[in-house]
Amino acid sequence: MRAEIITIGDEILIGQIHDTNATWISQRLNEAGIKVGERTTVGDDSEQIDEAIDRALARAEVVIVTGGLGPTKDDITKSTLASYFGCGLALHRPTYEFLEKMLAERGIAFNELNRGQAVLPTGCTVLPNRNGTAPGMWFERDGRVLVSLPGVPFEMKALMSDEVLPRLCDQFRLQANVHRTVITFGLAESVLATTIAPWEEALPSYLKLAYLPNPQFIRLRLSAYEVDRDRAEREIEAQFAALRKLIPAYFLGFEGATVQSAVADMLTERGETLAVAESCTGGVLSASFTAMAGASAYFLGGVVSYSNDIKTSVLGVDSQTLAAHGAVSREVAEQMAAGVRRLMNSTYAIATTGIAGPGGGTPDKPVGTVWMAIATPEGVYSRLIHYGLLREQNIQRATAQVTNMLRLYMIGGMNVLVNEGVL
Repeated sequence: MRAEIITIGDEILIGQIHDTNATWISQRLNEAGIKVGERTTVGDDSEQIDEAIDRALARAEVVIVTGGLGPTKDDITKSTLASYFGCGLALHRPTYEFLEKMLAERGIAFNELNRGQAVLPTGCTVLPNRNGTAPGMWFERDGRVLVSLPGVPFEMKALMSDEVLPRLCDQFRLQANVHRTVITFGLAESVLATTIAPWEEALPSYLKLAYLPNPQFIRLRLSAYEVDRDRAEREIEAQFAALRKLIPAYFLGFEGATVQSAVADMLTERGETLAVAESCTGGVLSASFTAMAGASAYFLGGVVSYSNDIKTSVLGVDSQTLAAHGAVSREVAEQMAAGVRRLMNSTYAIATTGIAGPGGGTPDKPVGTVWMAIATPEGVYSRLIHYGLLREQNIQRATAQVTNMLRLYMIGGMNVLVNEGVL
């Protein structure tokens, strides 16, 4: 079964607010077994609304409309829908009585604008809104359903959960839509696709694979539409188990996993600890761990050593090394990692030193140059990476890459770092 969502409001089209309603509705409909085929945003204009509804009802069995149900003149959805479905507007006594009572309890005078909220299309089923003044409206035509909901998020969510979804489930025989997503890190999209091509080609025909890349990682989503939920969930779990065996060094976990959470899980399971020394990442590396609940179990602390004086006086970096090689160097990165591990008596330590930009680069060390190191019970290992010119992106990428360097080491020691081309 297919649905479409129409969001009404000039405030969305001019970028004044974000359309979070459509995202939430899409999630709920998919969970109920209804695939959302298209989402449309239109302004507060009757002609645009009519055209959008025409297109949506021609393609979908269910259309959800949000917005434009307020009491003021710029909210025209109700009158537009009455005209579209060829019915009049009349006072809906139960809504009128509810609004009168609710406003009295809140100490708000009941005026003509409030009364107008109770004037509704005669051709709809009224969906009572217990959290606001604009009820929902359910229209049917030729076996298709259009539902109009208020744009206020908490009102819309309550109506969807309490009224709309139960009615849709009663009216249509729905099968499940199942989605599961895993997170991979360390392979470019083209390389990942080539590596897992045999696995992808062997997937059952009803499973659809989507690649969802971003600058930090690549998400792989398996989807099954209008299926038996239990069967599809078992098959997806089995397929992702096979994928994990195919790319063990690049498989972080399921939706929500990060390189930091993967390292945190291993540290917690093993009872090991971590310390951090940062220069170019300026505290972001430490924050990426302390932002997670339970970090106190394994994260001992960090040193943001932006100045060379702090590198020498706190971390024990040799001043002659700094003079000979500069702060952005293999030698300094390794001494930073070893120094903070020694200082905090941690199992592992990670360190970053580089030129985040936009200034500070030289011909030998341009903006985006980052040395990173990990200190372990076996030794200290480092690598050089050249990023681009964007400061924030350089910081985020360095944070993720040095953490991944430790993750790979924790998976299988120095051999994994060598086999995966890190060293």
